[in-house]
Amino acid sequence: MNIQLPAHMDKPSFLVWLQGREGRYELADGRVVMMVNATRAHGMIVSNLVVLLRTQLDPKIWTVIADFGLDAGPKTLRFPDVVVDRTGGKPTDQTAIAPSLLIEVLSPSTARFDLGDKASEFLRVPTLAAYVVLAQDERKAWVWTRDGKNFPSGPDVIDDGSAVIAIAALKVALPFSAIYVGIDMD
Repeated sequence: MNIQLPAHMDKPSFLVWLQGREGRYELADGRVVMMVNATRAHGMIVSNLVVLLRTQLDPKIWTVIADFGLDAGPKTLRFPDVVVDRTGGKPTDQTAIAPSLLIEVLSPSTARFDLGDKASEFLRVPTLAAYVVLAQDERKAWVWTRDGKNFPSGPDVIDDGSAVIAIAALKVALPFSAIYVGIDMD
């Protein structure tokens, strides 16, 4: 099956176009991009993260949402796998209001974007405290944590299977043992 995507759109038109559409899409510099379907491991990691974050964060302050919109630039709308956003948004909002943590789970075809273009876009979000990218085929993370006003030029790479990702600004700890629970890496 061949899917014809619109060539260029602005954000409001994209959000209207997206309604009722099957599949996953993002708007990258005004261009509609179809995203890959998730694997079982991808879905489990995202689910595990949502549970971990919801048990550690105050729901009066933070909202944890999977696959939610992020305004990532003048012509770009992304949908990170996990978004930790300030509460206070409207039920009809389609994008985060003040995201503090963004998490992506790598797929083989998205690694270049998640660690490249998206990292560049996400690290410009003024309210962001951390951006985390997780592998789904090994216990490995790339973590950017804001230090004062700036992010480091590159991520901390964590590949110790017993590691814990600490996000001090949110006072959360994400142990690999809980992120990857139920996923056989052999």
